[in-house]
Amino acid sequence: MPDIFDEVEEDLRADRAQALLKRYGGMLVAAAVLVVVAVGAWRAWEWRENKRIAAIADTYLAAAQTAETLKGPAREAAAAQFAAVAAKAPTGYRTLAQLREAGLKVQAGDLAGASALWDQVSGDAGADPLLRDVASLQWAIHHVDSGDPAQVAARLGPLALPDSPFHPLAAETLAMLDLRQGKTAAARAALTALAQDATAPTGVRQRAQGLLARIGS
Repeated sequence: MPDIFDEVEEDLRADRAQALLKRYGGMLVAAAVLVVVAVGAWRAWEWRENKRIAAIADTYLAAAQTAETLKGPAREAAAAQFAAVAAKAPTGYRTLAQLREAGLKVQAGDLAGASALWDQVSGDAGADPLLRDVASLQWAIHHVDSGDPAQVAARLGPLALPDSPFHPLAAETLAMLDLRQGKTAAARAALTALAQDATAPTGVRQRAQGLLARIGS
């Protein structure tokens, strides 16, 4: 008797399965087709995206090689290449290209153009925080002699905090800003601290010592 009940139960399950297939079979086939199409489309997009990024990387490297010459026409060509990369690249390459282009513009005497690029990078929420800080530091360094002191100090404030990796450079630039404004005592104190800071880069310590000698330590 248990065997008969098992057979009946199996028959009922088979009947239910057939009924479900008749009712939803078309939908299941359509869903399977959609999955295959979606996977194929994703693979195709992924291939095109990888190809696009590879082309961007080639353009960036070509611009970097061109920039090595550091001569007028070549510098302008490299700047144009970096601008092209920044216009169509994902965030990482875009940020690097903007920083490299800004550097070339400074060398060409276009501080306004470089400053605009530094502002773009520092204000880009999607960019790497360290690169955003690099942009702010570069802006401040190149405006310390003629920029608005309040703006320069505001840019340098977060970078001059003890836990910032850019603390020595930011503190040095703030000392230069103090000297420009005639705040010799404040500048002397900052430079003395930098000259005695074993964690500061050698170049920063040496420049601090030189400035202290000039202003009379």
